[in-house]
Amino acid sequence: MKKLIVFDLDGTLAESKAAIDKDMVTVLDALLNVAKVAIISGGDWPQFEKQVLAKIGKIKQLKNLYILPTCGAKFYRYKKSGWVKVYSEDFSPDQKEKIIESLNKAVEGSHIKPAKTWGEQIEDRGSQITFSALGQQAPLDAKKTWDPKFAKRKKMQKTLSFSIPEFSVNLGGTTSVDVTRHGVDKHYGINKLKAVLGIKKSEMLFIGDAIFPGGNDYPAKEAGVASVCIKDPNETKRVIQGIIACLDKKGKYTKGFDF
Repeated sequence: MKKLIVFDLDGTLAESKAAIDKDMVTVLDALLNVAKVAIISGGDWPQFEKQVLAKIGKIKQLKNLYILPTCGAKFYRYKKSGWVKVYSEDFSPDQKEKIIESLNKAVEGSHIKPAKTWGEQIEDRGSQITFSALGQQAPLDAKKTWDPKFAKRKKMQKTLSFSIPEFSVNLGGTTSVDVTRHGVDKHYGINKLKAVLGIKKSEMLFIGDAIFPGGNDYPAKEAGVASVCIKDPNETKRVIQGIIACLDKKGKYTKGFDF
């Protein structure tokens, strides 16, 4: 029986950069009553605040929720006083400068500069530098069609593997390239959960939409955690309902789903 259910964010709990909807709030509320829940994403803390935390303020069991921004290089948990940062493993200023310079050169060298962008392309997330090809505020429709098979970003990834080999380069979301320290991915986040919470990997279940070689959810599977690959947030809701049905022995939280 699983004790900890671990989720990716974009494409799994919500559409890219969008807030979770009311039905997702409902199933997460029920799930938090029967299991511990963690969310691991390449996004930084403000993104979690916008997409998740702003929507679940009335949930009573927030003590069972753990937030791991930048794939686990940051860790937050809820206490009576509110959300508390457990740790944050940030880049040095020199490291950030080198990464940003390399990202800009990789875009030029790969000839994948888009015709239009919405907002800044490069975001400093402290423990992760993220390149969003169409900009941080790009509409979802444009993002979904820009690089659906990851081909454009794989060119950047290959270039960056030579220019900044001391860092790890992963493809995230629909248009993003994430740069972290080596080993800082969802495998790393899983290990952090194990260390901080004392929960065995065999007692965890990971749910994500990019559980394939090269996908930013694949390291969670490589960590040895049982995984479920979903196609979108609606499928995630159905998976959560199934998990609740298995864990809720008295049937207290399995009622009331009308979607």
